[in-house]
Amino acid sequence: MDGVKFLSILVILANAVTVFCAVLILASKLGYFKRSWSRVEKLIHKHAVKLVLLVSVSATLGSLYLSEIRAFPPCKLCWFQRIFMYPIPILALTSIYRKTKDLFQYLIPLSSIGMLIAGYHYYLQLNPNPYAPCGDIGFSVSCSENFFTHFGYITIPWMAFSAFVVISLSMFPILCSSRRLSGRDSRFYQKRLLSSFFGFCHLLLGFYLEIGNWNLEFWLRRD
Repeated sequence: MDGVKFLSILVILANAVTVFCAVLILASKLGYFKRSWSRVEKLIHKHAVKLVLLVSVSATLGSLYLSEIRAFPPCKLCWFQRIFMYPIPILALTSIYRKTKDLFQYLIPLSSIGMLIAGYHYYLQLNPNPYAPCGDIGFSVSCSENFFTHFGYITIPWMAFSAFVVISLSMFPILCSSRRLSGRDSRFYQKRLLSSFFGFCHLLLGFYLEIGNWNLEFWLRRD
């Protein structure tokens, strides 16, 4: 199997799991499947660091495969995404070795910023803008350049976006159950974090649905 298609299949699986978790969270907030989400949340909390390590290593090796083996030159925004992705495997390995409990403090900022950059990069591919601050400059390829599109919507920045989303969502259960918070402050901050988490999943689900709508229109125009 072609390496790019294999990576695309992994992205589809990650997107499917993310959408499933987002729907489960929304349903639990409405009073449905609370026990199911509680079990899933405990499972994510238990294996969060290992999941982050698996996803970040896959994203790192995948990006190197695309640029060094398939010879797809990374653009400026690709490099920015790599800056925020490449430290994550090292931090996750260190956390596993040292058995630390505060990994979320470092990963959430990295993955959130990387997710925003990847989302903006994907937007530029869907809506090329000659005035965007990422055109053909020196030896850098244009950020709107698209080397491939699998399954109607998966491109390189979407792969990065999906990886950052999984990493961010994996850290939220740990953040909400942090032992550093105690008493009333703990309940207050946990409610605020859960509200933020709920809002984030809501926006994320809407974004996925919008991408799905664009994907459907793409294939209808193609046919």
